[in-house]
Amino acid sequence: MSPAAWVTVAIAALVLLSLLVMYNRFVRQRTLVDESWGGIDVELTRRHDLIPQLVDTVKGYAAHEQAVLSRLVEAREAATAHHGDSPAHRQAYEDTLAGALHHVLARVEAYPDLKASQSFLALQEELTNTEDRIAASRRFYNGNVRAYNTRVRTFPSNVVAAAFGFRTRDFFELREAAQGAVAG
Repeated sequence: MSPAAWVTVAIAALVLLSLLVMYNRFVRQRTLVDESWGGIDVELTRRHDLIPQLVDTVKGYAAHEQAVLSRLVEAREAATAHHGDSPAHRQAYEDTLAGALHHVLARVEAYPDLKASQSFLALQEELTNTEDRIAASRRFYNGNVRAYNTRVRTFPSNVVAAAFGFRTRDFFELREAAQGAVAG
């Protein structure tokens, strides 16, 4: 084989190896994004599961707050119904839920007996921890999405992304309404 043929084979092998490495990196990053979304999903589900306990606890002390509690229950049901949606679509439902939760917790301030209840305090602590974990999971997810999206959009990896169908992912941002109210 001539030296030019060897050079051609070596260049082709390097290009093929580069493509293989880029493809595998995309797969790893996409898997990391999916895994980090799972972390958010677990914490959101945890928050959804705590809301019926909150409603029951508040009902015992503030039965005439039925309209506020009903809005919270409806927001929880809507968020739960969209459990399998994409982050961008699910975000609006989670924001509505966080707003309703904030509203209920703000109304609790008018009930000193409820604020002193051990079950309410334990539930409030659990909600605070859950909100903290949601925020941490969201930061982790969004960091992974940022790295993945950067790779999808930059040359030369964007060529590999287009060839193999790797698409950008949505960020997941929530208003912090529930966080401040829960910690209060």
